[in-house]
Amino acid sequence: MANIETIIRFEKVSFEYGVNKPILDEVSFSIRRGSKLTLMGQNGAGKSTIFGLITKSLEPEDGIINIVNGVSIAIARQVIPRSDMDLTVREFFQKCFSKKIYDIDVKIDEVLEVVHLRGHEKIHDNLVKNFSGGQQARLLLASALIQDPDLLLLDEPTNNLDKAGVEHLTDFLKNYTKSVIVISHDALFLNAFTEGVLYLDIYTKKIEQYVGNYFDVIKDITARVEKENMKNAQLQKTIQAKKDKSNEFAHKGGRLRLVAKRMREMAEELEDEIVDVRKEDKTIKDFTIPAQPNLIGEIIAINSYTTMKGSKSSKHKTNISLKKKEHLLLVGPNGIGKSTLLQRIAEGNSEGVNIKEGVRIGYYRQDFSTLNFNDTVLDSLASGILLSGESVNEQRLRATAAHFLITGDMVHTKIGDLSEGQKGLVSFARLVLQKPGLLILDEPTNHINFRHLPIIAKALDQYEGAMILVSHVPEFVKQIKIDQTLTLG
Repeated sequence: MANIETIIRFEKVSFEYGVNKPILDEVSFSIRRGSKLTLMGQNGAGKSTIFGLITKSLEPEDGIINIVNGVSIAIARQVIPRSDMDLTVREFFQKCFSKKIYDIDVKIDEVLEVVHLRGHEKIHDNLVKNFSGGQQARLLLASALIQDPDLLLLDEPTNNLDKAGVEHLTDFLKNYTKSVIVISHDALFLNAFTEGVLYLDIYTKKIEQYVGNYFDVIKDITARVEKENMKNAQLQKTIQAKKDKSNEFAHKGGRLRLVAKRMREMAEELEDEIVDVRKEDKTIKDFTIPAQPNLIGEIIAINSYTTMKGSKSSKHKTNISLKKKEHLLLVGPNGIGKSTLLQRIAEGNSEGVNIKEGVRIGYYRQDFSTLNFNDTVLDSLASGILLSGESVNEQRLRATAAHFLITGDMVHTKIGDLSEGQKGLVSFARLVLQKPGLLILDEPTNHINFRHLPIIAKALDQYEGAMILVSHVPEFVKQIKIDQTLTLG
């Protein structure tokens, strides 16, 4: 019966990127038909690698991946590839199929209805790059659903989605009858539908399989760590007692020396029983984003802005003024124009917005396009510190990178080869070095391990320059001092 239900099985699968960069070490787990699983793990652990092995875009170094004949698989990745941005919606969906689909417009309309991305009659001819981040997230989901797969792989599907989008996706997954594996750092979203967790341990490089949701997993892991610590403490106590006795008998000569030898042997045997206590995911260290010095008076004034609804734009008047230590939250549904407004402000070409001359802008983009993907981490951080007017010091760059869990030889990794979460951490490291006077943040929680979010929120809350924030994560925003809110719509 188990063989009938199991549609995918990993048997001692190992994988590494390049030389001496192991990601998976003899990983074994199985996926049953109709199961709804979460794939969790620290940023950079290799979660997307697991998806790549399932879809066969990657090949294992060793081990076997058994996929039942006829099982179809579709994946909604974290981001739309840059090479697809100039495609029309029709071309984007046609790429999902190996052969031409002649009634594809009908299929597109049906699947866009499912993901609540309704548009006008010419939506099929719209370019993908013209959609907002949240709308692109819906396109990614729809591109997987249109294939009607037996196994649906979703990589950070809630990124950029507004509250309505997350609620709709949650309801969809609750009612989904086929198999699904989701990578996400949103525990509340996952707990709404998850029945099992695949936990990729970044230290052992193995998969731990659990029944239940994320909170169940944390409870199990905590109990296991406590049990392992208790066992080790008892062993250490017994080992020390035998060593003390051995030392005592060793000096008395005769038959007691033999007893001492046996005591030492028993202590060594017990030392072999000490278990490696499971390590917890590391979190980034507390950090501060220093503000540009000598900020006086009004830093930015927003007198008007433009919103989008479909293909129609509307201009609105407002009266927003930010000085140092003042934070503005932009809110509004997907597609209204939040990211466009932030981009224009950052580029200095937004009509109706005035930024004080000489103010340095730190811009965190949700697609990380402010980063040069061909730069190494060190190169990227060096360019960040140069923006502050300071000289490059490699020791300082490495120390800053280490704060964000980018250590050792990882600093020589190209930005494009990092996970999306690691790109986000590098972006924050650059802001620390840049020392901006105006901080612009577009969905800074995307791709970031939820363990890091309270630390990031604390840093933003304490930021002493002017700040404009867009985030669809209420729990994150609640931790940050917000002085003004501008609702686009």
